[in-house]
Amino acid sequence: GCDHACVYCYASSYIPKFFRCRPKKDLIPRLKREAAKLKGELISISNSSDPYPNLEAETGLMRKCLEILSKHDCKIQVVTKSNIVVRDVDLLKKKPSMVTLTITTDNDNISKLIEPKAPSPSERLKAAETLIRKGIPTSVRIDPIIPFVNDNPKNLVQTLASIGVKHITSSTYKVKPDNWKKFSIALPKTAEKLKPFYFEKGERIGRSIYLPKELRLKLMEKVAILTKNYGIQFGTCREGLSHLDTATCDGSWLLNKL
Repeated sequence: GCDHACVYCYASSYIPKFFRCRPKKDLIPRLKREAAKLKGELISISNSSDPYPNLEAETGLMRKCLEILSKHDCKIQVVTKSNIVVRDVDLLKKKPSMVTLTITTDNDNISKLIEPKAPSPSERLKAAETLIRKGIPTSVRIDPIIPFVNDNPKNLVQTLASIGVKHITSSTYKVKPDNWKKFSIALPKTAEKLKPFYFEKGERIGRSIYLPKELRLKLMEKVAILTKNYGIQFGTCREGLSHLDTATCDGSWLLNKL
């Protein structure tokens, strides 16, 4: 689980009690056994639950995991929206590692509405700057893009370019029943404006409702053009718009630079 309680979260639709963190049973001994089998694989941590929930500041479980992984032959990609990751730079430097940091908006007030218990964007920007300064390749996810909320990321991209970010990934908000309910409570006026784009004109793909493809293309093209203007590599994720990509969407290509 994850205690950041983001209203747009997709994982809460398939992981019970997602916003209540529970340490995995026998996590450390199990990881020790599994890590011994590694032979140069890329380990991505993690793509549903944030490996740095607020609880991590107390438990240090992620740090213990990195201590184990740093003793074995692997590459490490950390996917998070927490500034706690900076604490573990010493371990990340022991193996070819990178961090993918989600910064959905550069507006702390908007973030407080849609990511109520996550570290603020200003804290995350500071973390990205620190990671890059300390030699950890850092990709940023401006994700999800939500019309009327954070669909003009020009200032954010400019800031990311100024601190040395080399890769940006972006995608649009996908509606599921549980996240739509949370979103509608947090931003009722915005939800009313968005409703026809999803529930009348939207496209059902799998178990999610997407924005109409022409609108998704318009939003992603905007970010792609911004990144190109600043010499940053770009990737879309789960949009069916791979022609906009200039690099793999997860930013793992940065590991090849090490």
